[in-house]
Amino acid sequence: MTSGDLTVITRLRCENPQRIAELAQSRRRPDGLRGQTGRLLLVAADHPARGSLRAGADPLAMGDRTVLLDRLVRALARPGVDGVLGTADVLEDLLLLGALEGKVVLGSMNRGGLAGTAFEIDDRFTGFDAGHLVAAGFQGGKMLLRIDPSDPLTSPTLQACAGAVQDLANRRLVALVEPFVCGRDANGRVRNDLSAEAVVRSATVAAGLASTSAYTWLKLPVLEHMEPVLAATSLPVLLLGGEVADDPGAQRASWAKALAAPGVRGMVVGRSLLFPPDGDVEAAVDATVELL
Repeated sequence: MTSGDLTVITRLRCENPQRIAELAQSRRRPDGLRGQTGRLLLVAADHPARGSLRAGADPLAMGDRTVLLDRLVRALARPGVDGVLGTADVLEDLLLLGALEGKVVLGSMNRGGLAGTAFEIDDRFTGFDAGHLVAAGFQGGKMLLRIDPSDPLTSPTLQACAGAVQDLANRRLVALVEPFVCGRDANGRVRNDLSAEAVVRSATVAAGLASTSAYTWLKLPVLEHMEPVLAATSLPVLLLGGEVADDPGAQRASWAKALAAPGVRGMVVGRSLLFPPDGDVEAAVDATVELL
């Protein structure tokens, strides 16, 4: 992926925008959600739409589209990588690059709770809706659900997520819900509570959204003690990769421990694969595939 490729993408968007829908309809789709290893490995790339561009020490790591697409294409080409989670702009660029053939694709639905804003908890659905996910031939939608007990804007976000889960289920598409109990620190920043008690609480709330959970999967963080979290739900769980770690080996060891549980059906990893400390995307991906 080069700046020249980005120029071609921009020209196609200008001169032949209908090409995006044509490629979405004609692409080869996956047979199911089992994954090449028996479990799913998805690369996450929906951070930029929420204004969250940091990876490691670089505050704008995900802000360079050529760099981001290059790393995504390289990651998706590795054996064992089953698909991608992203917003429409990123997924459409990948379609134009031919990188989504046979891949599981989940569209990110609510990105309106921009990082660092006063309205961050009011996470509006500014991305995909269920109807457009069907039209694109994608396999489901993902939503972020942050529960702040002190912020009344949690309530409309809960309601909106419940509606999205219902809309996806009505169309037999996966609803991947990423729940957190959170609050604001002394500087007003939203911080997720990663205690086992809080994650159990968030998981049980997310599992109960809508009139059916038949198509609901949970995206949950990796904790030191995952047993009570995984005991709290019968829904399929994908592990959240989290931030770029200073010690990738220790991070992968924690992933391996959590992956041993039968309810864990795979992982969704973004920055840790795309922006590893040593810059070697392929090595980071291959090491993660080995865990699965």
